[in-house]
Amino acid sequence: MEGTNGIMSTNTLDEGRREGIGIETAPKTSCPECGALEVIRDNEKGEVICAGCGLVLSDHRIDTGPEWRAFTSAERDSRSRTGAPAAFAMHDKGLSTMIDWRDKDGKGGSFSAAQRAQIFRLRKWQIRTRVHSSLDRNLAQAMTEIDRLSSQLGLSPSLKEHAARLYRKLIAGRLWRSRSIDATAAAAVYAACRHRGSPRSVEEIAEHSREGKKKISAHYRMLVTKLKIRMPISSPEMYVPRFISELDLPTEVQRTTMEILARAKEVRGLVTGRDPRGLAAAAIYVAAIMNDCRVTQRDISGVSGVTEVTIRNRYKELVSKLELTMQTPALLAAA
Repeated sequence: MEGTNGIMSTNTLDEGRREGIGIETAPKTSCPECGALEVIRDNEKGEVICAGCGLVLSDHRIDTGPEWRAFTSAERDSRSRTGAPAAFAMHDKGLSTMIDWRDKDGKGGSFSAAQRAQIFRLRKWQIRTRVHSSLDRNLAQAMTEIDRLSSQLGLSPSLKEHAARLYRKLIAGRLWRSRSIDATAAAAVYAACRHRGSPRSVEEIAEHSREGKKKISAHYRMLVTKLKIRMPISSPEMYVPRFISELDLPTEVQRTTMEILARAKEVRGLVTGRDPRGLAAAAIYVAAIMNDCRVTQRDISGVSGVTEVTIRNRYKELVSKLELTMQTPALLAAA
């Protein structure tokens, strides 16, 4: 409870923390009593409270949220006064006006014959104006291709949005002309995956694209050069979680794989110049054997996209140079 000096008890603060009241740091203001910078914002009561001593710093905070309440998602959508946020993965960013295909007015009544003819003409010109320029037509085709590739590869919405931003920077800046739209879209998806630390191989992209590996690679190099992007170097650890998930292996195998790769980086010449996918695949194969989770080289090859010969070669190098014992569980941290 709040006392005469505006002090809130420690028990009340603890209850507030349990109820999920937001705790944050306010660097520009400090508590006049204890000098602490951490404050608690109680949006329901409109109070700002010091997290150190419990002093109520402000009790007239304005609530910037909506004045209505909603208890279901449908009710929230019906009462909301705003539309969907802007989306870079849509060629018009989702901000264009759509004319409904139903010939009904706002009250649900049917249009007359003259009104239907007018709406038909308006609907036709609205579709034309959405793609009235070559840039709009280019973006419409490219965003459709990026959406298709992202769906085929199982990419997250954030990766799809990042790929769309890269493509827009390239096209809107007039840095790219007379190039294949499909190859450029595939290169943007590949660049977005590498840039966000969730790499996919060019072979995986080409498998679902209408263009070949060689053309996608050439467009990727030109995209990186034009946009002046510094791409991080792919490491084997980036591929491990995805491979483990697709192989349906337990977390112990992933932990052991990470330990094997960490030790492999300490050995000179074992990681440098090697395909990170091959190293990740071989390390998973070793870790699976050490944790008695049998998985075939063919299964790992199908998931990773590297050949069984490569997996065997990297497997022999890891076992010999790291002196791994295959009969016992991995205790690499103590090795």
